[in-house]
Amino acid sequence: MDFLRTEDARFEGLPDYDFAPHYMDVDDTDGGTLRVHYLDEGPRDGEVVLVMHGEPTWSYLYRNMIPVFTQAGHRVLAPDLVGFGRSDKPTQQSDYTYQRHVDWMSDWLRQVDASGITLLCQDWGGLIGLRLLAAMPDRFKRLVVANTALPTGDQPMSEAFKMWREFSQTVNPFDSGRIVYGGTESKLTEDEVAAYNAPFPDESYKAGARVFPMLVPDSPDDPAAGPNRAAWAVLQGLELPVLTAFGAQDKVMAGVEKVFQRIMPGADGQAHVIFDGAGHFLQEDVGPELARAAVAFMDANP
Repeated sequence: MDFLRTEDARFEGLPDYDFAPHYMDVDDTDGGTLRVHYLDEGPRDGEVVLVMHGEPTWSYLYRNMIPVFTQAGHRVLAPDLVGFGRSDKPTQQSDYTYQRHVDWMSDWLRQVDASGITLLCQDWGGLIGLRLLAAMPDRFKRLVVANTALPTGDQPMSEAFKMWREFSQTVNPFDSGRIVYGGTESKLTEDEVAAYNAPFPDESYKAGARVFPMLVPDSPDDPAAGPNRAAWAVLQGLELPVLTAFGAQDKVMAGVEKVFQRIMPGADGQAHVIFDGAGHFLQEDVGPELARAAVAFMDANP
């Protein structure tokens, strides 16, 4: 599998992102390996918070949340998905499948060997992270669902998502920073926009970002539909505590929180929150508030 690796110099001096890089090689499922980048912050003996990003972001998304967790005594793991951030970027869109994303991150998580995990996932971080939870439930202790879903293709896609998918395939150039800017209410600075573009020196690095919207299951016979249904069968039988935290201005994910509240037993009686003034990338709009809500949730569910 051919891949590109963004040079380190592009990640120097990014605003509010003064974290040490960590790397791990994973099986690329094609006879080789890929390097996954992740952050590992806070005390090694603290409870683990695994924060997972989606499209088209990277661990930079969690820069304003990590200090809240570490100051509360927790250890934060923040991986960059393959194709994003400082992780390797296969060059062909056909290299990326939903299952491969799950396999890559499953390999990484097994090697990290974390347990007692509180998973906080947003966007594709949920589509992948919830599959990890269903496959390895013994590693997880709590779940925070933020502007994400686990679609099976059995329900029609929203018009907002269809518009985003068409845009993602036709826009040129694919400007990640401007896409994140458009999905926030508080709006980014120019330096922050540049930080979201830092992983992608040119269009050749963006195969993963381009194809991600096309990998969302949109029909009952999609290759990922069956595995996602199987994951739901596991998730609805778990007793782990579940908190939903969504942005009020996220048009794509509006109402999805009710699915988790209805299906997952551990959501009963939790302090679910809808953040006013928060869009799809609520980590940008209300990052510290989201982190504090997650810490309070952890404290209330020891």
